[in-house]
This record gives sequence, structure tokens and C-alpha cells, in this order.
Amino acid sequence: MKYKRFEDLPVWNAAIDLAVKIYALTAKPEFASHPGLRDQIERAAVSVSNNIAEGFERGTNNELLMFLYILRGSAGEVRSMLCLFERLPLSGKLIEEIRDTKLAAESCSRQLKAWINSLQDSDFKGERYVNEKSRRAAEITRQREEFLAELAAIRNKGASNN
Repeated sequence: MKYKRFEDLPVWNAAIDLAVKIYALTAKPEFASHPGLRDQIERAAVSVSNNIAEGFERGTNNELLMFLYILRGSAGEVRSMLCLFERLPLSGKLIEEIRDTKLAAESCSRQLKAWINSLQDSDFKGERYVNEKSRRAAEITRQREEFLAELAAIRNKGASNN
């Protein structure tokens, strides 16, 4: 499935969910005495979804990859700070919530790595490089693949009836 909008990307939605979890966590009174840490983890969490959006809108895979590496770093920063929070005395009542949020950050990182790998393995350069000729060629390829799939289904059906 090809995504037309970053809002439809599962990883963007996971990143938004991560930011919501971070804001819910840092709104707890235990974080009031650590405003610098609170602000830093909030900025890092928001950076993940924002960099997905910005990279996606750039229109080339090379630029998108650059942003994906940056935001994967931000997801790592969120995880690192959550590890710090686990070790601070303030985390006693929040340990499960912190660990759950850390798992959400790890999930974002895994999704981002998979996306990076698929982009690096792709011959597609990005939307900015698409023109009418390449659209026609892609459509012909899609139609051919559809036809071959239908043909294979007919063959399989015929083989199972014998």
C-alpha cells in the first residue's frame, strides 16, 4: 500500500501515541521537580512525529531517509531518558508506566528501521521524480501484475478441480 499522506502512516500514528504517553507521564507531579528533563523528553517525543511529517513531505527518498535517521535518534533519546527516569527516586509509583512508554518508543524505533531498510532497498527515488512517463510505466506494470495474478488464480482453480 502506498501512502499519500503522512497522517496515514502507521509509524506516524505510533509516534503521536508515544508523544501523548510522554505528555501524560510528564504531567504527573513526580516530574515537577525536574523541569529540564521533562522539557527535553517532551521535545524529543514531538520531534519523532514532526520529522516523519517533514521528511515525508520533502518528496525524495534521500531527504526522507535523512529525516528518518534524525528522528530515529530522537526515539533513542526518548528511550534513554526513560531509562534515566526508571533509575530516579521519583519513578517508584510510575515504574510500570515508564516501562510501557519505553516499549512504545522501542516499537517506533523498530518500525523506523524497517522503513529505512525498505527505502534503501527501493529503486524508487521519490514523488518529486515522478512524471507522466513514469506514471504510465508504473500503471502498465501494475496492470500486468494484476493480469498475471488473475491468470495464476484461474490455473490454480483449474488444477484443484481436476
